[in-house]
Amino acid sequence: MTHKYTDTKIFFLMILATFFWAGAFIAAKLGVYELSPIILTFLRMGIAAVIIFPYMMLQLKGSWKLKKVEFSYILATAIIGMIGYHMFFFTALKYTTASKASMINASNPLMTAVLAGVFANEKLTPKKIGMLMLALFGVTYIIMAGNIQTLLQMQFNKGDLIMLCGTLMWAIYGIIVKKAVKFITPLKLTTYTFLTSALLTMPFALYDFIKTDALSVGLNPYLAVIYMAIFPTVLGYSIQQLAISQIGPSKASLFINLVPIISTVFAVLFLNETIALYHVIGASLIIIAVIVYNLDGYKAKLSVSNTDSNL
Repeated sequence: MTHKYTDTKIFFLMILATFFWAGAFIAAKLGVYELSPIILTFLRMGIAAVIIFPYMMLQLKGSWKLKKVEFSYILATAIIGMIGYHMFFFTALKYTTASKASMINASNPLMTAVLAGVFANEKLTPKKIGMLMLALFGVTYIIMAGNIQTLLQMQFNKGDLIMLCGTLMWAIYGIIVKKAVKFITPLKLTTYTFLTSALLTMPFALYDFIKTDALSVGLNPYLAVIYMAIFPTVLGYSIQQLAISQIGPSKASLFINLVPIISTVFAVLFLNETIALYHVIGASLIIIAVIVYNLDGYKAKLSVSNTDSNL
């Protein structure tokens, strides 16, 4: 029998999860200074897989083994959602700030909605289209640093554009997940996605590990990736799945709007990043658009599409 949590406890846990996800941007920023994106991706996925695999076996008992029909979905979510997203994510943070990356990433739910409208025939009302345009303006405003000359002269920060590509990868992942959960449980899908991602990146990570003499970088980058694997990935995922089962996906998804706010505060405190007015304006437009879009009745049942979040 599933234990019923009070709404207050669920809300507290979801706020805790948003802190974990926000911290991932800070940890990633610290890690990319010393370790390559492929090493960071391999370690994050590998550690998470080692932790969550026994839990999956315990929860699913006799149904934990992967079936042949499920493999294509696992391969797609691993390559696009985990490897694709994280390679863009870690690479972007070499060139842009953690706060800007988190703000751009906040547009993911609406980017997923656009793809769902195009490829999954989900209806977009005029109001929803308006919110999509508002979010797009918010992202554009951040990327052009509040200066129209940046847009006219095409002088963008390449890290911002790379992060936008990563956000697109995560949105595509969300569409795949929506189809996959008809055949495979979210826990099983996520666990095998982590494991497959680790196995696929292992040879490239080992090559980079030897080539860059990654043992000489010290302990801090590895502590950062351990944090990313345990807190935003495993614990964040577990909390989100619990919240979805208790209060529903719509309410649970609203907490994700806190991530860019918290990550920005963390970036100022721990990375000495500075926040300009254009950050506040752009992020506010994105968050408002996402909230209004969800409150307008968006019912995307992507049980794990915002996990890790996207982090």
